[in-house]
Amino acid sequence: MIINFDNSATTFPKPENVRYTALQAIEKFGGNAGRGGHRLSMLTSEAVYSARESVAEFFGAEPENTVFTLNCTYALNMAVQGIMQNGGHMIISSLEHNSVSRPAYRLAEQRKIVLSVAEISDSDEQTLQNFRSLIRSDTKAVVCTLASNVTGQITPFKEIAKMCSERNICFIADGSQACGVIEVKMSDGINILCTSGHKGLYGITGTGILVSDGKYRIPPIIQGGTGSGSADLHQPDVMPESLESGTLNTAGIMTVKAGIDFVKSIGIDRIFAHEDRICRTFISQISKSSEITVYRSPKAKYVPIVSFNVRGMNPERVSDILSEHGYCLRAGFHCSALAHRSLKTLQGTVRFSPSVFSRESDAYSLGLLVRNMTIQEKT
Repeated sequence: MIINFDNSATTFPKPENVRYTALQAIEKFGGNAGRGGHRLSMLTSEAVYSARESVAEFFGAEPENTVFTLNCTYALNMAVQGIMQNGGHMIISSLEHNSVSRPAYRLAEQRKIVLSVAEISDSDEQTLQNFRSLIRSDTKAVVCTLASNVTGQITPFKEIAKMCSERNICFIADGSQACGVIEVKMSDGINILCTSGHKGLYGITGTGILVSDGKYRIPPIIQGGTGSGSADLHQPDVMPESLESGTLNTAGIMTVKAGIDFVKSIGIDRIFAHEDRICRTFISQISKSSEITVYRSPKAKYVPIVSFNVRGMNPERVSDILSEHGYCLRAGFHCSALAHRSLKTLQGTVRFSPSVFSRESDAYSLGLLVRNMTIQEKT
């Protein structure tokens, strides 16, 4: 039996309506959206637009400002490299995923931009001050994750967004670990929201989303076929076509709509409460051992993610042992070099992340297993 507690990477299992929608997409919507006026293409285009409307409504945006991408990494690269294409100063947080830090560092190394990193504290006021102190006259964008994919810490993103708005700075948000788990709206002050479709929104893999409020133009970093203006050698300048080159992932996009329908049917507050209860059950067990470190602060708020380490054991070893017992947890650096530098977790951590389908009894049993592991390692 496999028990998945690695839902921060991708949620599994998927809801029944998502599985059904994926099958329907393959069986009935086999056209190429926006490519042709025949019935098959038109039916597929309508399905994609319906999904675009659902995503836009879910985040409080307009359909024309809603872009489908391969994953959140692509969306973040479009936002970061697009907005910073002509240079300037950018600030990112110390908890950013590599899909933000790597393109940002590359642009800085090429001397195309100036980059600053703001430390995330367990105090929201200190975090805000850290960002505020780095702002310069040429600061063009601030990028901040809404919740860390390593520890789950929720950043004061609404306050950061307000600070950016007051200074006409573009605020780019990474919502991969937050969307579908906590309420996220463009009205929170977000200019560009990037998120995955296969995590808290329960779509299938190969799905990402970029949503803009329309205030800042995002120059495309990829050009190609868009289905419109095909006789023109220039990329269309109108969203979403300007950022959607190539054939879209119709099946994936349709499952994102189905996943959003599923999340709405349960309610974000209920989903959070369920997953948070499971995390607390797990923490209550492993915290009984002095050999286990849990990377949480009582001063901070968290989405349902728990990072921990067992003293004297490599995180990969811990994950391997748990996998032998049927539990799937991710170990290592979670594609977040900056976060682990900030945490000073030089070997990484083991990450526990439930979903709406996770059971409290499994979290309890896993916690007992981890505690027993520390005893066995001693003997």
